[in-house]
Amino acid sequence: MYTVKWIESLRAFFANPIILSALTSWFLSQLIKGIIALLQVRKRSALEILETLVWRTGGMPSSHAAVVGAMTAAVGFNEGIGSNLFAVSLFVAMVVMRDAMGVRRSSGLQARALNVLGKQTAEKTGIEFHPVKEIKGHAPLEVIAGALLGVFIAAAYAWL
Repeated sequence: MYTVKWIESLRAFFANPIILSALTSWFLSQLIKGIIALLQVRKRSALEILETLVWRTGGMPSSHAAVVGAMTAAVGFNEGIGSNLFAVSLFVAMVVMRDAMGVRRSSGLQARALNVLGKQTAEKTGIEFHPVKEIKGHAPLEVIAGALLGVFIAAAYAWL
């Protein structure tokens, strides 16, 4: 009995248009990002290609914006734009997109500058330097492209 209920819940989860829109948006944005990266740099290892397709941050289009854009649009299509859930989704999307363009981009640029400075200092002083992780944020166009991709995918799930 419990197994049947669990399987039914799992089916309902993956049939949910909001979840389907968000997952599809994430997958397609990462795929597009991977294809763009592969076209820009020809020689890549299989591990780098896999990492780009699954987990790479930064770049065109923003998968952050695609996911929250799809989620918000799907909630709007399914629950209505007057619903409380849409209001929450909209503001979460705005925060995520602003963070992708602002805080994450800024911290990535600062990390890059710190690594350059650390490397130069290490070369002059002989002191060992361990670089910090450079997290790529997004340019505004990357966020807009991701959000539009998400909205179009949610619309496709709602209307097709």
